[in-house]
Amino acid sequence: MLVHVTTTDMSLDWLLGPQLQAFVAAGYDVVGISAGGPHVPAIEGAGIRHIALDHATRSMAPVRDARALVELVALLRRLGPDIVHTHNPKPGVYGRVAARLAGVPVVVNTVHGLYATPEDRWVKRTAVYGIERFAARWSQAELVQNEEDVATLVGLGVPAERVHLLGNGIDLDRFDPDRSDPDDRLRRRAQIGAGPDDVVVGLVGRLVAEKGYREVFAAATLVRRLNPAVRFVVIGPNDPAKADAITEAERDDARAHGVTFLGARGDVEQWYPAMDLYLLASYREGFPRSAMEAAAMGLPIVATDVRGCRQVVVDDVTGYLVPPRDGAALAEAVLALAGSPAARARMAEAARHRARTHFDQRQVIDITLATYERLLGTTPRSG
Repeated sequence: MLVHVTTTDMSLDWLLGPQLQAFVAAGYDVVGISAGGPHVPAIEGAGIRHIALDHATRSMAPVRDARALVELVALLRRLGPDIVHTHNPKPGVYGRVAARLAGVPVVVNTVHGLYATPEDRWVKRTAVYGIERFAARWSQAELVQNEEDVATLVGLGVPAERVHLLGNGIDLDRFDPDRSDPDDRLRRRAQIGAGPDDVVVGLVGRLVAEKGYREVFAAATLVRRLNPAVRFVVIGPNDPAKADAITEAERDDARAHGVTFLGARGDVEQWYPAMDLYLLASYREGFPRSAMEAAAMGLPIVATDVRGCRQVVVDDVTGYLVPPRDGAALAEAVLALAGSPAARARMAEAARHRARTHFDQRQVIDITLATYERLLGTTPRSG
């Protein structure tokens, strides 16, 4: 049995869904453990058994996290899995500990992006890196999405033989611009009030300040004043549980300056073709999925020059990298691309080529399966 532990059911569905299905196809009895939620039917519909972890939460709640640890230990002892695979930040810590306390023979963790970067204040780095060094003691393999984090973990003293570069990938069949319908593109643009000659700037991500939305809103105000043909559209859920959630008042103000909010969508692959360029203004990323999706769909990308974004965007080739927390720099880059169809076309082609050669999820699946088999010392087992 193979158990994957995340905080939310959304992660099991949207972030890991194709991988979990591939593990089933490889012969594993796969179980997903997370907080319950609206994505559970989709998970179970894909053939993945789901078990709700009652105390799992994304909020800052140390008492609930401790209870989640105790709950998870009892659950894993009852299930008796061969492998537990955790995903950070929080389940990557208490999940690794719980798995070992429960006697699970193989524990694997995926580092989706260390919660601190070298640019953060030393207080944050000390706390995050200390916790990560502690948690890594409880696993046999750390699968790291970002090459910059590999060096950091090894520098923290995590044994190099346990740290493996995983990379990140997406379903390139799903995110394929050749499958899009030109008429559907026009219909979707019309829904957001964009005509065929307007330039649509798209964003996909949770509505939290860490994703740079406040700088985006400032940039949108400036861009719309200088080029009214540019329109901004945001796809992503509100996240009121987070301390830095974007407020309704902030969204109302952004709407007044031409930003359209579409909420959470399960059909983002049908919205990318309605965009002309993609924007990602995060302060911190591991290896951003939305940017890979946009690149695969042939969109030039304006992104912040932070770990993760640097692995997706090649500056002045597939898009532009700009300083984080700088609305004026975002506006300048957007205006430059909005005013140059030729640059957009050139970068779009380069972005798609990079996605097809670097962002295939099958490579991630192959590395993960090879890690399981090596650590188990056997072929995949079911039951």
